[in-house]
Amino acid sequence: MSTPTGRLRPQRGSPWSRGPRDSGAVLRTARHVSDDLADGLAGPRVRAACRGIRRLLAADAVGLADLSGTVTTVGGMPADVDATALIDRVLHTEHRGRRGDVVALPLLVHDELAGVLVVAGAPRTAELREVANLIVAALERARLEASAEQAAEAELRALRAEISPHFVYNALTVIAGLVRPDPDRSRELMLDFADYIRYSLASHGEYTTVADEFHAIETYLALQRAVLGDRLRVQVRVAPEVLAVALPYLVLQPIVENAVRHGIERHTDGGTVQVLGEAEGTDCVLSVTDDGVGMDPELARDLLAGTGGATGMGLANVDRRLRNVYGPWFGLVLETAEGAGTRVVMRIPRFQPGVMP
Repeated sequence: MSTPTGRLRPQRGSPWSRGPRDSGAVLRTARHVSDDLADGLAGPRVRAACRGIRRLLAADAVGLADLSGTVTTVGGMPADVDATALIDRVLHTEHRGRRGDVVALPLLVHDELAGVLVVAGAPRTAELREVANLIVAALERARLEASAEQAAEAELRALRAEISPHFVYNALTVIAGLVRPDPDRSRELMLDFADYIRYSLASHGEYTTVADEFHAIETYLALQRAVLGDRLRVQVRVAPEVLAVALPYLVLQPIVENAVRHGIERHTDGGTVQVLGEAEGTDCVLSVTDDGVGMDPELARDLLAGTGGATGMGLANVDRRLRNVYGPWFGLVLETAEGAGTRVVMRIPRFQPGVMP
């Protein structure tokens, strides 16, 4: 039986040609393809994506090429078609190409060429277009996530360099004032100051441990107590079983600094900062609580969203990095009200694959 001109029948076994009972399998395969393209067309799972695309289209062969022309292929391309030349032409013209039963489509992300999809034994044009749209959407998501990750890294670098000149001046003034009356105390604070600077500015890996983060905040709080005197009271408690838990570098220290700078220092009578680390089942729960001036809950939401100005940059950065590493359920929880202090809680898995100092 002949096929009407301009229309290609779906190949036998194509998910698109099956009944509604297979829609779940189609959606699962599409989701896997999207996940496999999370690192782009040059990522390590491109071949798996090609296998999924081939299943969706029931094609003889499928290939994905990046902008360099490097192509990953699953299945056998026809021997009488130079697929490489076809891909090269599409890369240079940004127009669809065809040779016999092989079709090559440009993949445009925000109107910019990102690569080429090549299919042998092509199904109907509508099916091919749907799969191409799926690939483009996955590449768009990958690009957005990469941009967000780069932004978070840039913010982290800014956090490392964000040492308050006011704090440095006050700390060094206190240390200098103790040199003669209490040289031992002066020496101890100078060592704390050196530890604080080293941890804040030195080049670290992506992850550290709860023990190292707590050591960093203890040195910071020791210096702030020397500066603020009786206006700052401190309680630090951490359970031994969570000391070795790995977590992203510099997630606890910015929260503690916010508690002191924006909670206690602004309170006429000062106040208490409490830092806790404890195990709850398979999770490690870290919290920073102050009884300072607090803030409007609307402002707190803006700070976590990154729209609260430079003051909230640290909180937004920490929240974003936690969600990127552990998933959307592991961001910061901020409880506050004007005049009622602030409590910031983070919950992280005690064991997470790929997270190690």
